Amino acid sequence: MSIKSRAVDFDRLPRQLLIGGQWVEGLAGGRIPVLNPVDNGELFTIAEARAEDVDRAVIAARAAFPGWSKIAPSERGRLLYKLVERMEACFDELAELETLDTGHPIRDTRGVDLPRTLLNFRYFAGMADKIDGRQVPVEPGFLNVVKRQPVGVVGQIVPWNFPLMFSSWKLAPALAAGNTVVMKPSELTPLTTLRIAQMMQEVGIPDGVVNIVPGFGHTAGQRLAEHPDVNKISFTGSTATGRKIIAASGGNLKRVSLELGGKGANIVFDDAVLPAAVGGAAFAIFHNQGQACIAGSRLLLHENIADEFLEKFVALANSIRVGDPLDPQTEMGPLTSRLHQQRVLAYLEVCRQEGNRILCGGGVPEAPALQSGCFLKPTIVEAKPGDTVFAEEVFGPFVSVTRFRDEAHAIELANATDYGLGAGLWTTHLARAHRVADALRAGMVWVNCYKRVHPGSPFGGVGQSGYGRDLGTECLSEYTEPKSIWINYDAQIPPFYSR
Repeated sequence: MSIKSRAVDFDRLPRQLLIGGQWVEGLAGGRIPVLNPVDNGELFTIAEARAEDVDRAVIAARAAFPGWSKIAPSERGRLLYKLVERMEACFDELAELETLDTGHPIRDTRGVDLPRTLLNFRYFAGMADKIDGRQVPVEPGFLNVVKRQPVGVVGQIVPWNFPLMFSSWKLAPALAAGNTVVMKPSELTPLTTLRIAQMMQEVGIPDGVVNIVPGFGHTAGQRLAEHPDVNKISFTGSTATGRKIIAASGGNLKRVSLELGGKGANIVFDDAVLPAAVGGAAFAIFHNQGQACIAGSRLLLHENIADEFLEKFVALANSIRVGDPLDPQTEMGPLTSRLHQQRVLAYLEVCRQEGNRILCGGGVPEAPALQSGCFLKPTIVEAKPGDTVFAEEVFGPFVSVTRFRDEAHAIELANATDYGLGAGLWTTHLARAHRVADALRAGMVWVNCYKRVHPGSPFGGVGQSGYGRDLGTECLSEYTEPKSIWINYDAQIPPFYSR
């Protein structure tokens, strides 16, 4: 049923590992099938990286680090700007490639994913020569300066849900700061990451600065996390995997930043502008089929407006056009893999067992053309605190609805989770907006909007949602380390043990 891609030339796409500037097979010769989630058909296979291939990539990154870290920061920025120009020239190709690999609707890859990716590379290209230090006022006769230096070789592990955008979130600041990178994209969605790496070669980024090793988490990911010559790991993915990375990284005490799971509360107060809140709540959970760590997956409604809101919200959910993601009219495509589709469907069975009322959705679309793919209907269920779907991250087009009495009750419900990534609230009361935003235990809070991101604003969470930040000047601190230098410039000040 898939509309034929017009912009992607499959014959020129890289299908190997990029190590030290060379496209090579894995030493074990393994291959990974890349599937199209529309029909689970195989697009082609790519080389599989294992531990020994990660070792080769780290050696290459280590060898490239002295040269890359010493070139003028403005030159690093210039090369990143050239990459943006190359990506812009291949805009349609990258958008369609991301859609084929992930199932994101083409309207989203063109209108959201790729523009955000370009903005991110452009932002950090401009930041490359603005990572400065400071002078500390100390006692007379001494000069103390603090410089920020790159950490070294950075291991980066990127998830399958937004591979194009997350690759830019990791690569751009790390490279701007002077680090070299070994990146493991998800084995499910590696295609745009490999293509960007190919473009980096085309614009002149030196060999070994970026190395790409697609593989499985228990082999390639494990080795990258534990490797003694990797100075930092930046990981986006599940909380369970984040715990394993912390344990694996302890061997050389490497720095770690983790952006993990979420269970975002989206609160609608009784003074909210309902049409805006309904549309915003739909975007919060159904965009990218709900496969987002910051998704507004817990909808908290004031009891005074809950019935009216749900009438409109259910009608909107039922009207969402589910179909082939390459069709510009499609608003929601398939989930990214069959395994994940089955995982989300299992939560629906849990809902039935626990007595949750399913307001809409609740299964696979009936259209015959969608049966072979990984599709799921937009789903809304009522849930109480303590219900499984109130507490656990479903990671699909699946939202739980809970009613609250007042502001204090809303805050109590919103914070009744171990996660703390994103949260939102809808109100026209300015003082309430500030009070509630301050009270929510989350790294990011949106007021009268949801899922807004910008490269200048830090992205990350608290609690079981991890620590460290992507984006913003905050993430540049993650990729650099301070060095304090003391200079005695007064010859009259003797050392302590002079003779």
